[in-house]
Amino acid sequence: MCGFPVTREIKKQLNMTQSIKIALAQHDSLVGDLQGNADKILLWVNRARDELGADVILFPELNLTGYPPEDLLLRHGFITDARKVLNKLIKKIHGITAVIGCPILENSRLYNSAVVIKNGVQIGRYDKQNLPNYSVFDEKRYFVAGDSPCIVETVAGTIGISICEDIWQDGPVTQAVKAGAELILNLNASPYHMEKGDERFDAVSRQARENTVPVAYVNMVGGQDELVFDGGSFVVDENGTRLMHAPVFEEDLSVVEFVRTDEGLRPVPSTVSPDLPATESIYRALVLGVRDYALKNGFKGAVIGLSGGIDSALTLAIACDAMGAENVEAVLMPSRYTQSMSVEDAREQAESLGAHYQVIPIEPMFMAFLDGLKEAFASAPVDVTEENIQARCRGVILMAISNKQGRIVLTTGNKSEMAVGYATLYGDMAGGYAVIKDVPKMLVYELANWRNKQGQVIPQRVIDRPPSAELADDQKDEDSLPAYEILDPILEMYVEKELGLEEIIASGFDRDTVRKVLRLVDLNEYKRKQAAPGVRITKIAFGRDRRYPITSAYMRHVLSNDL
Repeated sequence: MCGFPVTREIKKQLNMTQSIKIALAQHDSLVGDLQGNADKILLWVNRARDELGADVILFPELNLTGYPPEDLLLRHGFITDARKVLNKLIKKIHGITAVIGCPILENSRLYNSAVVIKNGVQIGRYDKQNLPNYSVFDEKRYFVAGDSPCIVETVAGTIGISICEDIWQDGPVTQAVKAGAELILNLNASPYHMEKGDERFDAVSRQARENTVPVAYVNMVGGQDELVFDGGSFVVDENGTRLMHAPVFEEDLSVVEFVRTDEGLRPVPSTVSPDLPATESIYRALVLGVRDYALKNGFKGAVIGLSGGIDSALTLAIACDAMGAENVEAVLMPSRYTQSMSVEDAREQAESLGAHYQVIPIEPMFMAFLDGLKEAFASAPVDVTEENIQARCRGVILMAISNKQGRIVLTTGNKSEMAVGYATLYGDMAGGYAVIKDVPKMLVYELANWRNKQGQVIPQRVIDRPPSAELADDQKDEDSLPAYEILDPILEMYVEKELGLEEIIASGFDRDTVRKVLRLVDLNEYKRKQAAPGVRITKIAFGRDRRYPITSAYMRHVLSNDL
């Protein structure tokens, strides 16, 4: 325990002031940029003290290292360097109490910690007690759990500290309150998925009510590989009522005042930013994820294969909103099967967004491949092989432009396609970042319509026409797949809700259709393992969330009724 239990009698003797100002520093860290993150922390410390008059500033979980640092935490040099940077930072913090998230190594044990700093000295430390080991989290791989509360005496009262998962589980908040805490400061690196904001608020509100204690909840913001942190920091009173809410998907430094009352510290109502509509929230998560992935990895811009279909149209809109249209290049790569309306619509969209575009027909390359493979294919009929060659011609073109220009290739496949393998390895799957890989097809339409309401950038014909890969004459997606209105609910039940064959059929779907979809999902695990990372917006995304083996006989037996 840091600090000590503070009784009411002791509080009277301390001659406390009537209020305290807490700054919530909702900022974007870069994983591994120890000195850069420390410089930013110090900048925000000085702003909170000098411009906002804050007494305490609260930062997100592991904000010194960025979150999640993953196996960097297994490197002794990384932990040593983090400690060196922290020690230098501590000496520079004066005139305000700062609570900073960082890893701490002690007695050969690594903790996910919050250090409390005042006037150049570390005055306290809290070690996270509940280490999540589900979904995208692997904290038990790296950290040892703490077991003690940390309470700190301030000019107006006693504060307790907890970290992220501690607020979701019973125990740590109650422990801190019993030790004298009148206010809980909770550091978070809570990644976004749809409806996550409501889940956070419900968890924090419950802890506040059950322990009769206000909570200040600060959350990280920014993109880190597949994860997006949406900010949305907030404060609730002892009744669980939200009295302050920071904006989402942007950095923010807010101050909330807590006044001294006979019952303890109580927050003064402050600015409550409105919750975003669901579709806008998803769109902004995609924009932030793309922007941070590209910029943090040093790319000058992006290049996209623009087909005239809705998936690439939405991807281009997101890329231009994320990086600026002047930094995005669209490449139209028509084939013998490309309809003229596809080229027309692609041109119209690029021009309406202000993105540079060029047209590179793939027919000469396609014919060169067919000619080179003529003998190898002599006795074989035309099939999906020739379709895949077209997609791979396009992949080669995009990657070549990427290499020359230093732009990242953004792939355009959606979650429905990734689930059932309706994509070509080293073709349309080739690229550095998969913008909508966690966006089901029906949600693609919803996002496209929402974006057009903000300003028409996607031609209506692109939204209205039946989806097609245009790799064969008169081809439509529904030639190979169930209608997306049927496919998407089946995929949601199987992938995100983890329901089985009979459960999905019992909900009203045709047995043969369900068997086909489930077979395709499992059969194409090998493709998804080779796919580019992309923004996570659902509870279970392909990648960090869903880790199925490539080689497995289980579903073959299930679908064959062998079990």
